[in-house]
Amino acid sequence: MALLAAGVGPGDEVITTPLTFAATANVITHAGARPVFVDVDRATQNLRPDLVEAALTPRTKAILPVHMAGWPCDLESISRIAERNGIPVIEDAAHAIEAWYKGRKVGAISAMTAFSFYATKSLTTAEGGMLTTEDGALANRIRTLRLHGLDRDAWKRYSQGGFLPYETVEPGYKYNMTDVQASMGIHQLARIENSLTKRERLWCLLDQGLRDLEELRIPAFPQEAGSRHARHLYTIHLELERLEIDRDEFIRALAAENIGAGVHFIPIHLHAYYRDAYGYRRGDYPCAEWIGDRTVSLPLSAGMSEEDVADVVAAVHKVAVRHRRKPVFQAAGEAAI
Repeated sequence: MALLAAGVGPGDEVITTPLTFAATANVITHAGARPVFVDVDRATQNLRPDLVEAALTPRTKAILPVHMAGWPCDLESISRIAERNGIPVIEDAAHAIEAWYKGRKVGAISAMTAFSFYATKSLTTAEGGMLTTEDGALANRIRTLRLHGLDRDAWKRYSQGGFLPYETVEPGYKYNMTDVQASMGIHQLARIENSLTKRERLWCLLDQGLRDLEELRIPAFPQEAGSRHARHLYTIHLELERLEIDRDEFIRALAAENIGAGVHFIPIHLHAYYRDAYGYRRGDYPCAEWIGDRTVSLPLSAGMSEEDVADVVAAVHKVAVRHRRKPVFQAAGEAAI
């Protein structure tokens, strides 16, 4: 709905990241536009603004950054690029409900920002999400789009004076949140900061427990005044050159230790549809692919205890040490193998 409200349609292009969930790119395709991927920074996992600028064409109608794992993108640089070219920034903040960027709350910065309230998120309504904007015209267009394209919703069609006529002004969608979902979400707002505080403490324990393992890299982000990580995903990156197994085998080994882990994400351009429809292939976005081959998302939630974190740390150590690549010794006069 944000893309449609921004006027994105067939023949247009939208710049976004390949390191994200399929939905980010799928909605660009649904709008009739082409997703144009640019590579990410290996440390932050977010879009590189210099590559965004290089990817601009006369057909570019929006930039769609993703705050990967909960760390805000370089919105200052991205916004400057967008303003110079007269196009909107539409943020995918599915991971960033609690995030701040340089003293401003994510959701109150760009033209529009989309949040997710799926079951795995810090604030959940089981399904659905939220779109924020300070533009009244965009808000009105989105309200029309989300409910069949009607110019009056149910509250406005019925009043004490009786029924008021309405019109379908465009073919809209059935995207409204239910009252039950809204009730769930409102009551979770009161505890969201407390939940973040708990996850920050557990995050620090994971850092302390894993930082000395040479077989992996723990998350590392720049120190930025006024910015706050939402601590949605704790992702490690495996040093595969130091291991005898690949990432998928590492996850299976963790599962054997009763620790569930995930992958965020297999880059979008490597998925079948985007390979076949647009000709993307391995090698197009090296940093996203490096992350995609090595990333492991470890358990992190406000419902975990410090003992749970200790179990995760112990399992990661056990798997890493067990599958550590053995050094190759070279005898005098022999060629290295």
